[in-house]
Amino acid sequence: METQTKTQGPLAGLRIIEFAGKGPAPLCGMLLGDLGADVVRIERPAQASEIADAERAFDILHRNRRSIAIDLRQPAGQALALTLAAGADGLIEGFRPGVMERLGLGPEACLAAHPGLVYGRVTGWGQDGPWAQRAGHDINYLAITGALHAIGPRGGAPVPPLNLLADYGAGAMFLALGLVSAMLHARQSGQGQVVDAAMIDAMAALMTPMQGLRQAGVWTESRGSNLLDGGAPFYGCYETADGRYLAVGPIEPPFFAQFIEGLGLAPADFDGRMQPRNWQAQQALVAAVIRSQPSAYWEARFEGKDACVTPVLTMAQAPAHPQHLARHTYTEFAGRVQANPAPRFSRTPGSLRAAPPAPGQHSREILAEAGLGEAEIDRLIHAGTVR
Repeated sequence: METQTKTQGPLAGLRIIEFAGKGPAPLCGMLLGDLGADVVRIERPAQASEIADAERAFDILHRNRRSIAIDLRQPAGQALALTLAAGADGLIEGFRPGVMERLGLGPEACLAAHPGLVYGRVTGWGQDGPWAQRAGHDINYLAITGALHAIGPRGGAPVPPLNLLADYGAGAMFLALGLVSAMLHARQSGQGQVVDAAMIDAMAALMTPMQGLRQAGVWTESRGSNLLDGGAPFYGCYETADGRYLAVGPIEPPFFAQFIEGLGLAPADFDGRMQPRNWQAQQALVAAVIRSQPSAYWEARFEGKDACVTPVLTMAQAPAHPQHLARHTYTEFAGRVQANPAPRFSRTPGSLRAAPPAPGQHSREILAEAGLGEAEIDRLIHAGTVR
């Protein structure tokens, strides 16, 4: 594993205020911090006392941050948070609609204090609409965008793809894109704005290719029956003799030719391979062959081949794969194995600069940067406004 050094990422010089929460907002903060932004995470003292610092150190999602703990129930705490927002380029919050407004920290108040601020908010259902105030999680947001219905085996129930899609692939990534885009506009115009990142909106955007295929008549609503959902014999996962799995994806003819050659099967066995009516029989044929040998046999068999065959690794196994080792995809930092910053930049690479902080670890430092004197900082701490 490699040793990280401090570098200036492409977002160096930007300050982001992140109101501590769950789901996509913290991942967005991590992504921006990895790319050089100074991310200041505002946590509540109650949160700080409930989670032991030793346990918190293992939450690698909070890396590349500084932390200040503020009691936002106190008017003094709300005023302090507003002061910090007024000195920032961007802000991240992931609460239900109306929560920040009730704290006096909604977009209207923050943009009045700093007209050039980009105010980023991420929710599942969005800021308006009949479901805006409903509770929900990744699985629910996938459910009403058609994504969950499309994922799962033929004849089986829909399968939740962890919480990778709505929370992270949609919520966190679209919020990060929105923040960076709006901050670029703010630097050019001096005008801030609100970025409303709803997971259902982002999932609808991610489903655009599938919606296009469906409307063109080449994608059915039946799970496990389509080209890319495990229905095709050349796109899916197959169990090996030792109970592991291979991921198989040789869609194009040249790749498929190498695939069946590696299996020792004849091209004639796959006549009409693009016709869904033939898929179940061809899938059974492939499954029987792959199940006859252990995973290591097939990995060796397809080494160096363009057959689109890879082992299905566990999270523990993934960092040791030769491709990850060659690219330094993972690293050991602050005692934990974790992913290096992505994407990669040739001139301004991101870096892992700071381990996850203890809640309130940088309170004095951040308040001093905001222009508060030692006496005022001591008073805020003594009053319990700041931890």
